Amino acid sequence: MGKALVVSVSGKGGVGKTTLVALLLKAILERDNRKDILVVDADPAANLPDVLGVRVEKTVGMVANELKRKIEKGQLPIGVSKSDLLEAWVYSTLLELEDFDMLVMGRTEGEGCYCYVNSILTRILDTLLSNYDLVLMDMEAGLEHLSRRTDKDVDVMVIVTDPSLMGFKTALRIKELAKEVHIEVKRIYIVGNRFPASMEKRLKEWASKKGVEAAGIIPDDPLIAEYNLTGKSLLDLPNNSPAFTSAKEIAKKIGIID
Repeated sequence: MGKALVVSVSGKGGVGKTTLVALLLKAILERDNRKDILVVDADPAANLPDVLGVRVEKTVGMVANELKRKIEKGQLPIGVSKSDLLEAWVYSTLLELEDFDMLVMGRTEGEGCYCYVNSILTRILDTLLSNYDLVLMDMEAGLEHLSRRTDKDVDVMVIVTDPSLMGFKTALRIKELAKEVHIEVKRIYIVGNRFPASMEKRLKEWASKKGVEAAGIIPDDPLIAEYNLTGKSLLDLPNNSPAFTSAKEIAKKIGIID
């Protein structure tokens, strides 16, 4: 299997990154193209499983924290390398579902010897990603993940904004910071979430000035709020939902479906 197409979704908190990831995943699954798909929830808030109706028992953060504690207390089994142990534990957190696999990063604690755990984690994730055709990543809100290089190899970076000045400012900063920390990104797109149709022209004008491509807008869709409130999976949205219809067009635009 060749290198996976890696798609990351970023933006300020509350703009609807997780919703967009769920809608893009639905668009991919609807195509029934038998791709091996990995969905990564890299946001410590870990809301994506709830939005997709997936139950998660264990996160990567939990096992990394456990390894860190064992290292500090000298409790590792004799003859077992830290790297091998963490690798086995990380693989144990991988959820293999019927239509896609899922990895939830979750929260990690403190610093200490954590930089060592992080370096092992990065290597394991690089290996893991090579097992898939497509990797869809729901990134942490804001800019922190970029300074830590969580998405160091990205083919498509989708930055989500709501119709607010702060949303646009954060979007621009994410674009600039990606360049500053030398993240290799082949294509960067902006998506407007909960945008009235009358504002799509403004999004395109902004994108044109800032050197990114506008991939489209997702309208405000009452069904999204209803599904979130009642705990229904967004993968079960009706196909005529306005948000999903728009997300399909965005998925085509950014090249993850035909």
